[in-house]
Amino acid sequence: DVLRAAGIRLASAQGCNANAVSEHAIALMLGILRRVPEARDNQAKRFWRGMMGDFAKREDEAGGKTVIVVGTGRIGGRIARICKALDMQVIGVRRDPSAGANGADEVHSFTNLPALLPCADFVVLACPLTDETRGLIGASAFAAMKPTAQLVNVARGRVVDEPALIAALQAGRIAGAALDVTVDEPLPEASPLWTMPNVLVTPHTGGETHKYEDNVLDMMMENLNRQWRGEAALFNQIV
Repeated sequence: DVLRAAGIRLASAQGCNANAVSEHAIALMLGILRRVPEARDNQAKRFWRGMMGDFAKREDEAGGKTVIVVGTGRIGGRIARICKALDMQVIGVRRDPSAGANGADEVHSFTNLPALLPCADFVVLACPLTDETRGLIGASAFAAMKPTAQLVNVARGRVVDEPALIAALQAGRIAGAALDVTVDEPLPEASPLWTMPNVLVTPHTGGETHKYEDNVLDMMMENLNRQWRGEAALFNQIV
């Protein structure tokens, strides 16, 4: 109200890392499918091992897999479009389905998520942390997922009930998880997530690329140009 009364307009840099975070989510998914962490571990041991003789340990392909993208805003929408380019079936979940599918084959509300989970090969979290999404993925969600399903979280750590995730991983209720975010950051040294072979952890670096500052500057210059042109609205205007 103070800014508005003073005639000062305020805009955010929301979305400046949308490309980076969406690409990070895809990298995590493909890394899981192609067993990249395992290959890196074998490289460190100078161990050459093909997988054709062990069907259960073969790499997999994205095509034909079903992915649920929770949150289909700028980040989730781009994840959905890339997944479609990889011939995946994409189900979007968002607070307001009337806002559009944004790249998904179909879109549903959060209330429909429990019924959708059993069909997912990947559940990718790209939603903001709100009262509605806090603890959204908990014990009941993991119980509904296939034992071959993977969780990818590039949203916020508290969207997931972390103790329930650890229990689900330890019990084999889901196949694995790739986490760019955790409840506590840095992830505590005592967390079992560090040493689980079916967990891939990155230290909240999904948005940290060489282009980050350039993206912020591009948004700032766009808004300066709008201001100079006397336009009524700024890009990402808050006030």
